[in-house]
Amino acid sequence: METTRHFVATIYVVADGATLLHEHDRLEMWLPPGGHIDRDELPHEAALRECYEETGLEPELIAPTDDLESETARSLPQPQQFLLEDINVYGDEVGHQHVDFVFYGRAESREVAPAGDDEAPPAAWEWFDADALRARADELPADVVEVGLTAIETVER
Repeated sequence: METTRHFVATIYVVADGATLLHEHDRLEMWLPPGGHIDRDELPHEAALRECYEETGLEPELIAPTDDLESETARSLPQPQQFLLEDINVYGDEVGHQHVDFVFYGRAESREVAPAGDDEAPPAAWEWFDADALRARADELPADVVEVGLTAIETVER
């Protein structure tokens, strides 16, 4: 079986010591805002666009950027994590994977008001502080708990 890979971007939005997650209908798991990178779109731009469409929030990106710049190249905001995620698994074979550029962002508000046309309603989103992530670790993917905790710690510094 051939494995199909798509490039995606995710952003763990942090406000007042908590990160924002929703239960994804199709994947049936709790996830932060994110989605597929459009053609000709940069990963950090996709993360911010998806966040705005899904939540209405416009967080400040917390991403290191090298100072390399020349007449032909420049540094881009770097993801905090760069993950390969199995989406469709059939026995021992993986049919679909996401190559995920994971960013962190700081939001000034916790008010969720999706700007996209077919997004989950505000009530589908929930803010998780570190204690809530740990307390609900049995229902959250392990990587979401780990990255969520790191995002909160990093953004709150």
